[in-house]
Amino acid sequence: MTRTIDGLITALNASPDNAPLLGLVLETCLREEAWPEARALLTRKDIDLNIADAKTQLVLAKLLNRIGEHQILMDHCTLDTAELKLEQALALKALDQAEAAKDRYREAVEANPTLEDPDTWGSVSPREREVAGTKLRVFSNDQTDETEIRRLLEPDQRRVVFEDVGGLEDVKKQIRKRIITPFEKPSLFVKFKKRVGGGILLYGPPGCGKTLLARATAGECRASFFNVAINDVLDMYIGESESKLHALFENARNHKPAVLFFDEIEALAGKRQYTRESTSSKLVSQFLAEMDSMSSHNEGILLMGATNVPWAVDPAFRRPGRFDRVVFIPPPDREARRAILEIHMMGRPQEADVRLDIIAQKTSGYSGADLEQIVETAADMAIDASLDAGKEVDIGQAHLIRATGEVKSTTVEWLNTARNYARYANEGGQYDDVLAFIQKHGK
Repeated sequence: MTRTIDGLITALNASPDNAPLLGLVLETCLREEAWPEARALLTRKDIDLNIADAKTQLVLAKLLNRIGEHQILMDHCTLDTAELKLEQALALKALDQAEAAKDRYREAVEANPTLEDPDTWGSVSPREREVAGTKLRVFSNDQTDETEIRRLLEPDQRRVVFEDVGGLEDVKKQIRKRIITPFEKPSLFVKFKKRVGGGILLYGPPGCGKTLLARATAGECRASFFNVAINDVLDMYIGESESKLHALFENARNHKPAVLFFDEIEALAGKRQYTRESTSSKLVSQFLAEMDSMSSHNEGILLMGATNVPWAVDPAFRRPGRFDRVVFIPPPDREARRAILEIHMMGRPQEADVRLDIIAQKTSGYSGADLEQIVETAADMAIDASLDAGKEVDIGQAHLIRATGEVKSTTVEWLNTARNYARYANEGGQYDDVLAFIQKHGK
C-alpha cells in the first residue's frame, strides 16, 4: 500500500494544484494511517491547504490532528460544519485552549447530536463530566419516625397546572368548581359554612392521568403537593404503618394549603371484609380516623386518592366528609388524544408535515400513557435513523404510524372488568359514569 501512496504523491508532485488528486491522497493516508507520509506532504510549502470541499477539509482536519499539526488545522480548516467543529475542539484542547475547546465541542453536538461522545468530551474536558437526567435523592434506612417521613415528603416545588394536562375538560370543570374555587374564594364559602378542602377519589383505567390531574389540581390551588407512595406508609412492624400514616397527615397540616395525594389507594384502604389480617383493618381504621380529623381540624387540606379498582376500596371511605366526591377519569377522546400527543411532541425535532390528528384518529381507546409510549417509540426510531445516517433525523409521520402499530391499548381489559361492575354491582349508581362511557363508545 506504500507503493500506492508513493505513486499518488508522485502524481501530485507533477500537478500540485489538482484538488481532487490532493483529496484522494489525503483519504488514502488517513485510511492507511500513513502518518509520516501525511506529515511530509502537509508541511510542504507548495501544497495549498485552503480546500473548499467540506468532505476533503474534514479529512485534512483529521489528518492534522493525528500528526499533531493543530495550529495548521485552526488556520486552514474553517468551514462551519458540525464534524469539523469536533476536530477543532480536539485541536484547541491540544493548544491548551480548554474553554474554547469545550465551547467548540458543545457547538458541534448542538449542530449534530449524533456526534456526542463521552470519550471525546473526556479528552476535551478531563476534569468535568456532564450527566444528563434528574438528581437522585438517597435516604438512609434509619429508624422510622416522623423525621424520616418529613424527609420523604418535602413539598414538590414544581408547579403543574391544567394546561399541562391534555383533555379531561369536563373533569377539569368539575374539579375547578368543587375544589379550586373554594381555595380561591374561602370567604364566600365560610359565609355559607362550607369548609375548604375535603376528599376526592379519582378512578379509571391505568395511565389516564389521575396522578397528573391531582398534581395539576394542587398547582391550580397554589397548594403544596405531597405524593404518597405505598412504601411510604406500609411497614413490616406492627403499629409502624399507622404511625407513618399519622405523620403524613401531620406533615401536610404543617404546609397548608396542601394536597395530600394517595396513589393506588386500595392498598391502604381495601375492604376490611376481604382482609384476614387485623393489622390491615387497623390501618384502614387509622386512615378513616385521620380523614374524620380532617373534617374538623384540617381545613385547607385537600385529600385526593387514585385507584384503578374502586370496587376494592372500603365503602366507609365514601361516607360524606371523607371521599364524598368520586370522579371517573375516562380514556381521552379524540381531541384530548391530539392535545396529549402535542404535549409529548413539544420540543422534539419533528418534520413540518407531521399530522397528529391522524394519529389521534387511529388511537381510540388509548390511554395517555399509551400515547406517550407512541411518541417515545417514534423518538427511538428517529434516534436509530440518526445513528445510521450519522446526522440528525427528525421524527416523521412514518415513525409515528409505525409506533402506533407497535403500541397497543392498555385500557381494554380494565373497561371489560368495569363493565361487569357497572352492570351487576352498581349499588347507588356509583358506576353510572362508567356505564355511560361504555354505552357512548361501544365495545
